[in-house]
Amino acid sequence: MSVLARDGADAGAQVTKREAQARVVMLSVPQLHCAGCIGKVERALRAEPGIEEARVNLTLKRVTAQTDLAAAALVEVLARAGFEAHPLDMGIVGKDSDPVGRDLAVRMGVAGFAMMNVMLLSVAVWSGAGGVTREMFHLISAAIALPVVGYSAQPFFRSAWSALRGRGLNMDVPISLAIALAAGMSVYEALYGGRHVYFDAALSLTFFLLIGRYLDHRTRAAARSAARELAALESQVAQRMEDGQAVEVALNALRVGDEVLVPTGTRVPVDGRLLSVQAVTDRSFLTGESRAVTSAREAQMRAGEINLGAPFVLCSTAVGEDSSLRRVARLVEAAEAARNSYTGLADRAAQIYAPVVHLLALAAFVGWVSATGDVRHAVNVAIAVLIITCPCALGLAVPAVSTAAIGRLFSMGVLVKSGTALERLASVHHVVFDKTGTLTLPEIGSGLGRLDGAARGVAVALAQQSHHPVARAVAAQLAGTQPAEIDAVEDLAGLGVQARWNGQRVQLGRADWVGGTGVGLSLRVGDAVFALDQDERLRPGAGAAVAGLARQGMTVSLLSGDRAGPVRAVARDLGITEAEAGLSGEEKHARILAHPGPVAMVGDGLNDTAALAAAAASIAPSSALDASRNAADVLLLREGLDALPAVFEIARRARAISMQNFAIAAAYNLIAVPIALAGFATPLIAALAMSASSLTVLLNAVRVGRIRQRPAVVARADLGRVAAGQVMEGQAG
Repeated sequence: MSVLARDGADAGAQVTKREAQARVVMLSVPQLHCAGCIGKVERALRAEPGIEEARVNLTLKRVTAQTDLAAAALVEVLARAGFEAHPLDMGIVGKDSDPVGRDLAVRMGVAGFAMMNVMLLSVAVWSGAGGVTREMFHLISAAIALPVVGYSAQPFFRSAWSALRGRGLNMDVPISLAIALAAGMSVYEALYGGRHVYFDAALSLTFFLLIGRYLDHRTRAAARSAARELAALESQVAQRMEDGQAVEVALNALRVGDEVLVPTGTRVPVDGRLLSVQAVTDRSFLTGESRAVTSAREAQMRAGEINLGAPFVLCSTAVGEDSSLRRVARLVEAAEAARNSYTGLADRAAQIYAPVVHLLALAAFVGWVSATGDVRHAVNVAIAVLIITCPCALGLAVPAVSTAAIGRLFSMGVLVKSGTALERLASVHHVVFDKTGTLTLPEIGSGLGRLDGAARGVAVALAQQSHHPVARAVAAQLAGTQPAEIDAVEDLAGLGVQARWNGQRVQLGRADWVGGTGVGLSLRVGDAVFALDQDERLRPGAGAAVAGLARQGMTVSLLSGDRAGPVRAVARDLGITEAEAGLSGEEKHARILAHPGPVAMVGDGLNDTAALAAAAASIAPSSALDASRNAADVLLLREGLDALPAVFEIARRARAISMQNFAIAAAYNLIAVPIALAGFATPLIAALAMSASSLTVLLNAVRVGRIRQRPAVVARADLGRVAAGQVMEGQAG
């Protein structure tokens, strides 16, 4: 026992201490609209202790701050200043570096500028200029168009060449062929005195298609793999017992049957059988259980749990790739691969469209050669067919709608990460919710009300130094309280936060660590210890979300790793009839896969990660674990869930308008193709037809954001916490 105590103390001393240090926090502030707003926001933030620097980007409506405070604290500061703000995930937003998008935008701008200049020259030709004047205008057009086409159309040329090398076709093959033949035939006509050239059409094609390519790029966020994030939750070293002594070894050195010491505050490194009398662990990342779990001798422990009590010893039963954490990672990786193979509407259309366009152009060439014997005229007609049928409208159909829909959702506090997420969300008729951290949030009870002013300041200062959900709950409930000035801050995993204030030690964390009783939450200020009641409440908007989904004809179920009592209580308050408790992450994953139709998953914890990745579409609150945020297609930037029904409504509307855009493109082709096949498609007709169809598609796409707002329906428990009697029932269950 003395060995365990000594090694536990040594391990506790080795726990990594995170000094409070400045980091970059980025917030979206949609209400920014003028220079006065910039000054007000920057002054409010810079006046706050703990914020070193704050800069506002009015164009992006974004604030970047150098601070040691949590993002939630900055949101509160801006709320007091009269501005609504939402934290942004730096991993998703990136560092404002988008070389691909910038490259497409530059090529698009060059193509647009050249197109306007060549069209000005073409107007003179269309108006009747002839002879030497017409030939000079054609040659000037060639001098402008050829280098621009060679530069701006490179994305299409590269993509088409890659497809042809792989002996396949994609949408960029007819696009590249039309652009290259239009430019090449125009050079021939210009050099040999032809009446018509296609330089303006080649540039118009390039310009409008680059718009579509740029919009498509903007809808595809660079999301990190959730499977890789799970590695951060796995210990890289372990304390193996050898001759009664704990020896630190690499994780991959452990074997089945080894005895492993797990010090206080550290993660369980492997799956194993408990050899000590008991263990108290935090399984919230693994199961979603909202309270600490006490296990007796011979109980099964799993990798990833955090030891909250005294050091304990286990006998390893699964190591390396066989551990439960690695199994979850493999499930996530397989689900991500399956999701990435999803083929979008535009890609499915391209598989049919590309060969049809080539066959039409070939038929036009063969038909005119057979009818007239004039190869030059037949080539012109074939090129006209390629230009007329070139999928400008088709290329804009989905990206334009997706961009408009994603912009509308972002204004509502919803960040869409995946380019195909809206299409997959539109196919869903069943939504599965996690409970802890998703439908419910931790709540601190009457204990905070008993604190005096100094203790409240210390509590909020400590809470702001931690990202734990309970600490965020303390900070939220003490919003408006001036934080005390603390230093020597230490955030100890599984225990809490401690610091120095006015020469005294102050702590916020587990009661037995702080010096209280039990394993609840307590605050120490010097020699005084305050017990803070810990409970859970429904997340704001949970009732409105469930009611809104039901109103859309969708079914809702609840899958939770928590105990039966709290799960039944939440399901009853929200009117959810299908609820299961005590599920592991693998069991949630299996339920999602077993469902007969496409399912949307809404969750936040590690035990939800595999299910989020396996679902047809997935949603996570911004407070979710990194792995869950990365696995999700959609992030809810605001605390409430009330925007959830609008996500599905806008997704279905986006799919409907995308189909309308395909119909517009088809109608355009039905009218334009016969004209081209008959040989009546002049450059003017081709350019005007393409422009008209593309602009029609863009204008139609704007309608996606116009949804009808419905009044929110609030569940009877939505404004309060789950009743104490129901929580007690959960403890019994």
